[in-house]
Amino acid sequence: MKTWEEKDKEWIWHPFTALEGAPAPLFIESAEGVYLHTSDGRKIMDAVSSWWVNIHGHCHPEIVKAIAHQAQKLEHVIFAGFTHEPAITLAENLLRLLPPNFSKIFFSDNGSTAVEIAIKLSIQFWKNQGIKKNKIIAIQGSYHGDTFGAMSVGDRNTFTKVFSDYLFEVEFIDFPTPENEKDVLHQFEEQVSSGTVAAFIFEPLVQAVAGMKMYSPECLNQLLILSRQNNVITIADEVFTGFGRTGKTFAIDHLQQRPDLMALSKGITGGSLPLGVTVCSQKIVEAFTSSEAIKTFFHGHSFTANPITCAAANASIRLLLNKDCQDSIQRIHTHHQKFTDSIKNRPSVKEARCLGTIVAIELNTGSHTSYFNTIRSKIYSYFLDRQILLRPLGNILYFLPPYVITQEQMNEVYQAIRAFLNELERQDDGV
Repeated sequence: MKTWEEKDKEWIWHPFTALEGAPAPLFIESAEGVYLHTSDGRKIMDAVSSWWVNIHGHCHPEIVKAIAHQAQKLEHVIFAGFTHEPAITLAENLLRLLPPNFSKIFFSDNGSTAVEIAIKLSIQFWKNQGIKKNKIIAIQGSYHGDTFGAMSVGDRNTFTKVFSDYLFEVEFIDFPTPENEKDVLHQFEEQVSSGTVAAFIFEPLVQAVAGMKMYSPECLNQLLILSRQNNVITIADEVFTGFGRTGKTFAIDHLQQRPDLMALSKGITGGSLPLGVTVCSQKIVEAFTSSEAIKTFFHGHSFTANPITCAAANASIRLLLNKDCQDSIQRIHTHHQKFTDSIKNRPSVKEARCLGTIVAIELNTGSHTSYFNTIRSKIYSYFLDRQILLRPLGNILYFLPPYVITQEQMNEVYQAIRAFLNELERQDDGV
């Protein structure tokens, strides 16, 4: 009889994984808090929150309870022509957390679709008014998902090259750094002053997939001001940064200016179930408020606003707003900052950066910073051998813990990172 591992190899195609030559995936039997439990008895600390979604750790009892309770009442219903309490409550909960310019919630299934919806809304916003605007601006290095619209507004790289002939044209401005902010603002102003730009999409303050690259709220504020002055719709992709990751509930809470649309996913359900949300400002809503059928937004998903998923999201938001969770976010940020300061001048570290619950360490490797930097596999195996899951972005080593992590567990990860840096530096010294 075949083992689970043999069946997996024969039948399953894993994401971002070559079909030949890749290591066999670890079989996870259960998970609780910050730990993953394998079939062979290992206990691995999930220090990346499983692709950044498990903000409250695994199998949090409050979320599990909410899922079980809702499953006994209503598991699913078509959301066209019907509604239910968990979706209404979730919309209310989200709008209470968001700036007052937002007024409606559109539900979908994941981060890519939440972005896709925002793009479609921004295009139809102008169409509904009979105004011709056909350009979209994004930031170089961005990642907004893997659907075709989301790929189009993301960085053109190895991941999208095979599809490049099918992506729509997008104008990219340079990634803002302290050295080039004025040039970036000038690039942007030249683009939006043409009067043909429909929308500007951005990851606020942090480009996650690009290597946890961080830029200033002051520069982003200026980009949003220029957008407003030139009548350009703004889309904040908070799929990663939402729900406490940057130290505030949303990354836009660091800003004075407000976007017109927001895409949310990942941490919205505490990692328990897939859900995407596109948040719409009243400005957007008004362009669709019409009895003309042609002005309807014709978009939907079979599992739109699934009641069980919405119930999980409501439980996750209750946990997020709890004082213990808020205190933990601030504690993580404080210790991340101390740790970052302690290693930033080491010879193996090109740059160490921190924002909220995010620590990113760009390693000196003698080659360019890249997702395909060969040190990636060494980093991954080094920490996994020590029962810590850190899935690097090339030579970017990052630590993104769930908010339930204890100080002792954080120190364990910090110590392992220091040990890894020691090893790199010994090798450089020829020891």
